[in-house]
Amino acid sequence: MRKLALSLLLAVCAPAQSGFYLKDGDRVVFYGDSITDQRLYTTFVESYVVTRFPQIRVDFIHSGWGGDRVTGGGGGPVDLRLERDVFAYRPTVMTIMLGMNDGRYRAFEESIFQTFADGYQHIVTSVKKALPGIRITAIRPSPYDDVTRPPLFERGYNSVLVRYGDYVEQLAKQQNLDVADLNASVVAALEKAKALDPEQAPNLIRDRVHPGPGGHLLMAEALLKAWNAPSLVSEVEIDARGKTLVRARNARVRDLEGLTWTETDEALPMPLDPQDAVLGLALRSSDFVDALDRQILRVNGLEGPRYALRIDGDEVGVFSKEQLAEGVNLAGLSTPMAKQALEVHAFTLKHNNIHFARWRQVQTPLDKDSLDRSRPALVALDDLEKELIVRQRAAAQPRARKFELVSRE
Repeated sequence: MRKLALSLLLAVCAPAQSGFYLKDGDRVVFYGDSITDQRLYTTFVESYVVTRFPQIRVDFIHSGWGGDRVTGGGGGPVDLRLERDVFAYRPTVMTIMLGMNDGRYRAFEESIFQTFADGYQHIVTSVKKALPGIRITAIRPSPYDDVTRPPLFERGYNSVLVRYGDYVEQLAKQQNLDVADLNASVVAALEKAKALDPEQAPNLIRDRVHPGPGGHLLMAEALLKAWNAPSLVSEVEIDARGKTLVRARNARVRDLEGLTWTETDEALPMPLDPQDAVLGLALRSSDFVDALDRQILRVNGLEGPRYALRIDGDEVGVFSKEQLAEGVNLAGLSTPMAKQALEVHAFTLKHNNIHFARWRQVQTPLDKDSLDRSRPALVALDDLEKELIVRQRAAAQPRARKFELVSRE
């Protein structure tokens, strides 16, 4: 038994991160307008990275400003925005999502489009000059909802955004940028959601411009896919008849005795609110789970018809032996691992809220007032945010969990 336990402990696969776009030591700035300013698709992406790759360090700065165009907006002209809200952080990675306001919510006009094209090129040129070697992901603008409600004019405003996105992709090829399409897949999900639940579907993008959490989750999926994000959280397969571990990917298994074992997953599932009905509709309308959130438990050779799964003493579900043999995705269940992921996400939101307060309520409005206490206040808020990030990363670290299958005949 001791030899078996040792072999089980050694059955572990390292995280599949070699192909992922972000690397240890990266610093990411999300740049954009009010949709980025919502800090939803960006915090979903951040929490995915922190929970999926808890052993690497990637920093995230959220620099969206409501109303922005390629020329700037309420936060100042674009060159000031770039200097203060991008260059100051010395990022290695930057995402740019603009266009929603640039098209001015009307049918396509060539002169308006040209202002967008010239301004977007200016941003890219300025960033490359200030930050040589930076990796830029140019984002095709997220959709205006012409799916769940009728368009306001022929072909609708989203057709204008698609044309702007075509330009973004063309420029990306010319400038050797990476591209993420946050429009097409979200539109496809809106169409499916409308068929599944026409009453709830409009809530994915409530005012046709600004998505709620469900819509932002779809946008996060599109960006993560563009970054080659892995679907695997963990995979464990056990042969109940032979009482042996068949496979452990991104997980460590030890002390297997009968239908009880200790498992340490090297990553956590995506932190998702199980009470959010609109977010649930987004999941049903997309391939998010299969593409990004697979935490598979497979148990073969069971004799009884049904089994309850307990993790750390909590019953998380009852499954037939056929379901367990095929594989159960734990990521969709209220497991201790899912609750741990939600703890991480809570810290993600807290540190981003502190950064927002520092930036938008202290730094920017007081910049020209020459107050003696403004600099110490900024330093104190920076330190507070750093402490929250330390807590965030500590909360994401792998924890051993006690698994048990109990027959329910």
